Amino acid sequence: MATEFTVFVEDRPGALAYLTEVLVTNAVNILAIHGSPCTGQGIIQFVPDSPDAAIEALRHAGFDYVTQNVLLVTLVNEPGALARLARAMGEAGVNINAIYVAMTGQLVLDVDNHSKAQQVAMSLGMH
Repeated sequence: MATEFTVFVEDRPGALAYLTEVLVTNAVNILAIHGSPCTGQGIIQFVPDSPDAAIEALRHAGFDYVTQNVLLVTLVNEPGALARLARAMGEAGVNINAIYVAMTGQLVLDVDNHSKAQQVAMSLGMH
């Protein structure tokens, strides 16, 4: 389990640079990141190595944020690996709300049932 932060930034050049510079002031390493535009603003979702340090940095800089738990899953890099995981999650009744790739190659999964999703991943030999 990992902590994902969602931060809203201005949709302008340099906004991502500023956010990441704020994080580096507290020595926060970003393990995974995803961003997308949304009507005049940017939505940045990231998983830091130290949630406490990220909270301190974001608060000090005045950023609004929300957090949630996500799963980090190591997936074998071969054809069909994601299909097997997605099918097993679906058959177990786990909804995958969002998915993206971490810097380490792991998948970041936002799911509706963390414990069941973790059991499914482990049953497939994924951790």
